[in-house]
Amino acid sequence: MNPNFLQTPIPYLKGVGPNRADTLKSELGIETYRDLLHLFPNRYLDKTQYYKISQLQSSGADVQVVGKIIHLKTVEQKRGKRLVAKFVDETGEMELVWFRAQKWIRENLKLNEPYVVFGRVNRYGSTFSMPHPEMELLKEHQQGLKISMQPIYPSTEKLSAKGITNRVISKMVQQLLLESKGLFQESLPTYILEELRLLPKSESLLNIHFPKSQELLARAQFRLKFEELFFVQLQLISKKLVRKQKIKGLPFGAVGENFSTFFNKHLPFELTNAQKKVIKEIRNDLGSNAQMNRLLQGDVGSGKTIVALMCILLAIDNGFQACLMAPTEILANQHYHGLKELLGKMNVGIALLTGSTKKSERNRIHEALQNGDLHILVGTHAVLEDKVQFTNLGLAIIDEQHRFGVAQRSKLWHKNNTPPHILVMTATPIPRTLAMSLYGDLDVSVIDELPPGRKPVKTVHRFDANRLKVFQFIKDEIKKGRQVYVVYPLIKESEALDYKDLMDGYESIARDFPMPEYQISIVHGKMKPADKDYEMDRFVRGETQIMVATTVIEVGVNVPNASVMIIESAERFGLSQLHQLRGRVGRGADQSYCILMTGNKLSEDAKTRLQTMVKTSDGFEIAEVDLKLRGPGDLMGTQQSGLLNLKIADIVKDNQILQTARYHALQLLKKDPALQNPEHASVKNAYATLAMGKDIWGYIS
Repeated sequence: MNPNFLQTPIPYLKGVGPNRADTLKSELGIETYRDLLHLFPNRYLDKTQYYKISQLQSSGADVQVVGKIIHLKTVEQKRGKRLVAKFVDETGEMELVWFRAQKWIRENLKLNEPYVVFGRVNRYGSTFSMPHPEMELLKEHQQGLKISMQPIYPSTEKLSAKGITNRVISKMVQQLLLESKGLFQESLPTYILEELRLLPKSESLLNIHFPKSQELLARAQFRLKFEELFFVQLQLISKKLVRKQKIKGLPFGAVGENFSTFFNKHLPFELTNAQKKVIKEIRNDLGSNAQMNRLLQGDVGSGKTIVALMCILLAIDNGFQACLMAPTEILANQHYHGLKELLGKMNVGIALLTGSTKKSERNRIHEALQNGDLHILVGTHAVLEDKVQFTNLGLAIIDEQHRFGVAQRSKLWHKNNTPPHILVMTATPIPRTLAMSLYGDLDVSVIDELPPGRKPVKTVHRFDANRLKVFQFIKDEIKKGRQVYVVYPLIKESEALDYKDLMDGYESIARDFPMPEYQISIVHGKMKPADKDYEMDRFVRGETQIMVATTVIEVGVNVPNASVMIIESAERFGLSQLHQLRGRVGRGADQSYCILMTGNKLSEDAKTRLQTMVKTSDGFEIAEVDLKLRGPGDLMGTQQSGLLNLKIADIVKDNQILQTARYHALQLLKKDPALQNPEHASVKNAYATLAMGKDIWGYIS
């Protein structure tokens, strides 16, 4: 087959033409033969069986019947008319009914000729009827492509309105397969096909559109899913290998005085085994000649900050500066104060740069960065401004990475002649499946245990009817000197409603917890930043015992004395939000509690979310459940939902195939990184075609 055949614009396919081509492009993004070939069916109707009229049941299933039309009539009804045909075989009779396009149908139907009709059967009294059946003359049916299972393709209202029905799309795909003679270039090496017993490419494409049997359909699906994921992994892994070979890193050879002093004298607690393991992985990266690009995942409170600081001290010991960037001022402030406290009286220069930093302080920071007096700069996006110039930036740490875009990260790269080492941190646990797909070109480290002395938070689900008992429990905790959060949902579309919920909640709490015995803080989105800070500050200092808030407290509040988290209307929160909120308590040595309050009416998904929260505090397990419930697009947020624009594979359901594909892509690149071996010619060609087209993804990281 001509290798450019699949690049042919779609209007050239027989039966398409310019008007249909425009609709196909706007509705399904189909511009070339390749796009149409990769429009895979959503489901299939099994046409392997022919029923006799006497065998019909009113099961609501689609069935196929062979018979003749012996009579046609038009029946008046309340609104308009319907066309009714009497359809018979040797065992009985039924009706075929049309409510639309009656004139055209009447002119084209042939009486007393054998037809195959296909559709859903309804029963009225003792008579069966089939509305708007698909019809084909028996002789044409016998001559056509033997389709035992009929494909059902994705559709839209506009496609149907323009007459591009499922049957029309099916005919277009048949035409394409006829023109190509069903010959498509193989894209995988022979040894992989043999080892995994995969169907050849041509056979897979034929059976994905027009399966000859259930078994061949399953094998075609496996083959095409494997191929799609294989090329995603090939791209990610080769990017990683190229980066490691071509981008030289700054060698951090020495473990010097700062690192040793901190380790021996200032560590606030013994490092966990997970922290030690991660520091070792990072030290290996920093000591090699390649630039580090590592993702550090650790649940809320797992001690990522200590790991970040020890990496920063390694940079300083080797004569380099470091920066730590966070997405919000609250979080940047918290990092700054946290690091300052950990460093104690060590002779290390550290400064904070955010949008609120005064001009005189900014000038001082710029000067200290350039003359080398400043070793660590903590800040928000302000760090990226062109005015901020380092003498020699050696390490850039980015917290909550999913909030920063690619362009922002590349700015950090250009702050130094040799790109700095990059450590990306996230407290949003990313399931392995997603990490392999989204961050496949980063090395991944995981801190999967909490520091000693941390007790897991006890989580319970309570209905609104139990509110008085919950309030009594809060009073008991406050008597012990503890503090409490009460959080209300924040859903942008219904700000007025959210505000009302919050104020109603606040009033009912104020009634049950009267002053002066109890003091309550309130924080919500409509407040001025200064007022918010004032209320937060009162709670942090322990002047108020209860903090009533919308989810603004999700990130970056650290009050070790707060031991109870009440989440109101918990069914309205996503799993990752619930998990992040729960992470706000359990930061001190006391036993902490998270109480999920809901009404009685709960959807199945909401029940699953609440059961998961009660059952486990493992962020990774929670993230896996979240991924199954929401799918990859939602989980990563809108700016990344287009990332996994996969045509047939689903990284959640096809997790096993993904792992197999990654393994084989890795083995192939170890053996032949430049794809020069003749046995990999097919892979190289397919890879080049993908890179040209719109099928390969602009991955993050």
